[in-house]
Amino acid sequence: MAVSFLRRKPDSGLGNIRASQSAPTRNIDWVLMLAVSALSVIGLAVVYTASRTKFGPGATTPFGFQFVTRQEIFLIGAVLAMIVVMSFDYDWWKDHARFLYGVTVMLLVLVIMVGAVSGGAALSFDLGPLKLQPAEFAKFTVLLTLAAYLAEDRSEVLQYHRFIIGLMIVGVPAGLIILQPDLGSSSVLVVMAMGVMLIAGAKLRYMVLISVVAVGTVLAAVVTKLVNQYQLARFTAFFNQDSTDKDLQDYVYQGRNAIRAVATGGIAGKGWLKGPITMARNDIPVQWADFPFSAIGEEFGLIGAAVVIGLYAVVLLRIWRIAHLSRDLLGTYLCVGVFSILLWQVFQNIAMTIGIMPITGLPLPWISYGGSGVVTFFALIGLVQNVHMRRYR
Repeated sequence: MAVSFLRRKPDSGLGNIRASQSAPTRNIDWVLMLAVSALSVIGLAVVYTASRTKFGPGATTPFGFQFVTRQEIFLIGAVLAMIVVMSFDYDWWKDHARFLYGVTVMLLVLVIMVGAVSGGAALSFDLGPLKLQPAEFAKFTVLLTLAAYLAEDRSEVLQYHRFIIGLMIVGVPAGLIILQPDLGSSSVLVVMAMGVMLIAGAKLRYMVLISVVAVGTVLAAVVTKLVNQYQLARFTAFFNQDSTDKDLQDYVYQGRNAIRAVATGGIAGKGWLKGPITMARNDIPVQWADFPFSAIGEEFGLIGAAVVIGLYAVVLLRIWRIAHLSRDLLGTYLCVGVFSILLWQVFQNIAMTIGIMPITGLPLPWISYGGSGVVTFFALIGLVQNVHMRRYR
């Protein structure tokens, strides 16, 4: 019996050419995986160069490797999370969407009540060495819930009542995130909803309604002072980039230095660990999390920036391709949602770095430092891979 077991040909497995064509492990999109891996490696280099001189007299301090080491640990956890997401058919995730959505809403309520306050906002749970941001995980669970709901209807036009319910699915967590307040993360959910609903057959006036509701909600938060002065100052500084107001100087200074770093990088950059603005102690605070693209622009120049943007383009194109190959509407909606989230965050982060969008604090996917963000985006890629792996019925 043992001999027969040893002689038996495996019927599935990574790299097994004898496996069935429909075996999930034979249908991993390796181009997508390699592009994400390349961005993650670039992220480690950027986190190190942007953080090594911020907390001591030089790179020889104990802080030289602190952030990059933690980022490596986050990446290991993120890859494990991606593997878990890939291991279960996305229909299984659909069946558990409501439970995950409920947990997310509960965590968003709790973080407002007992979360760690930073910059006047309660964004995360402080668990000692770890900080968990429910708003990041909401990108995964809210997309899953919205896609599962919309996929129940196979009509080509999204009916108004289903549109309203879909809007409520997104609106509850988005509203709670605004209360933290975190306008950047809430904007991601809104853009994701617009992308998915547009593909689901929403009419143009529905898209206008989403935009009006989103803008109205933000204005109401500002009027009622739910949005704190820290976030308001960021927007004010964007519209007054030449301001000499002392209250805005820190924000204007930070934005100007980010632009200078990118602009002075030239074609080939100044070399890794050789950017004077990136190496300076206080020119761009929290550069490794909020402004990593400025370090790329200064040290790797236009060529390095083009490589990074090109890798993002590859990821987006592969996700769009997988959306077309999906076996059902659920898979298509999931891919479109991930596409929308990624496109918006990449645009917003790079745009705020070069001064054409307000500073929101949205991380640059796979490059910015941060455990919650890295885990979430690997989990989202896991969803996309899940759709590709099981595209055959």
